[in-house]
Amino acid sequence: MVLDLRTIYVVSALTLLVLGSVHLATFATGRFGRWPAWWGASYIVLGTGTVLVCLRDIVPYSVSIQAGNVLTIAGYLLSFFAIRVLADRPVSYRSCLLTIVCLSLPVLVLPTGAVAVSARLFYISAVCCLCDLAVLREGIGIYRRERLFSAGLLAWLYLPTAALFLVRAVMAATGEIGGPDPYGTTMVHSWMASTGVIFLAIRSMLIVLMAAERSRGELVAQAHHDPLTGALNRGGLAQRLPLRDAQSVALLIVDIDHFKQLNDQFGHAAGDVVLKLFATAARGVLRPDDLLSRHGGDEFIVLLKDVSEDGAIAVAERMRAAFADIVSRHQGPDVAPTLSIGVAIGGSASADFETLLARADAALYASKRMGRDRVEASADREQAA
Repeated sequence: MVLDLRTIYVVSALTLLVLGSVHLATFATGRFGRWPAWWGASYIVLGTGTVLVCLRDIVPYSVSIQAGNVLTIAGYLLSFFAIRVLADRPVSYRSCLLTIVCLSLPVLVLPTGAVAVSARLFYISAVCCLCDLAVLREGIGIYRRERLFSAGLLAWLYLPTAALFLVRAVMAATGEIGGPDPYGTTMVHSWMASTGVIFLAIRSMLIVLMAAERSRGELVAQAHHDPLTGALNRGGLAQRLPLRDAQSVALLIVDIDHFKQLNDQFGHAAGDVVLKLFATAARGVLRPDDLLSRHGGDEFIVLLKDVSEDGAIAVAERMRAAFADIVSRHQGPDVAPTLSIGVAIGGSASADFETLLARADAALYASKRMGRDRVEASADREQAA
């Protein structure tokens, strides 16, 4: 089957313009931040550049070749900056413009002629290949940080197109494709171009899917976390129980001493500050796999995996000391709240949560009876299974 390369370019241009318009319309809804505008601009600029390249031998050289190829490079570079915006990484408009200008200059200084056609195809293919690899790297970073399946899939879809551009660059360097008429080139070039159109459409759909997946993840995170402290709420903690990958579990109940009096004397704003200070201090002590949950009011629950009773008590003492330190350094009301902590150990990961909670609660009240600002372990000992 013979594919006309100019026709494929026209189809590619129309596809890009339509997809770019869709992304700009998505941005106009105001629900997804700035990144749809960057993706939309990337597709619109790349589509416009492709339209101009299609007009070779119809409009002046400076418009079809020079302007068209500059816009092609600009569109591809914008896709890299777009995924950086999507990844919440800093993007400077000045650096973006400077990069586009610097990488476009070689296209503008190349002379006309058959040799220049091959050189131009090689240069643009190399730039596009590097852009695709850069987008691939950023996409993998999003997947690792946010665990978005669509981000990982999107990233790896840039690998085939990077390979296509690499093959195209090699073919241009060896003279297999090039001048004087780049549209009268090999069938392999035509098939590569048509394959690229398919990947463009699939990638655009995955970008929208990634936005939906991220929005859902953000809603789930908001539903499972306390908005003030960022700790898990009761629903979020329930979603993570039982801790199946742990051999034993330690449950700590943490209570901020005299918190009600603090609120009554200095107001709820001061109380909120103390709650956030505790969450900060606790995170500085806990391991990444440990769980911190706000149980209600000024009471928090901490779940530790695979620690002995002495280890759990040591963590509780470090937490108490860290809270005292951060409170002493905070410029706030002339008050120094302290922590009372109850500790209970489960002999296995399948230990009943309510039983552990009751035992830790009893230890907490023992701590309060003994003067507060201390750690007490449950008198009961659950035997390991």
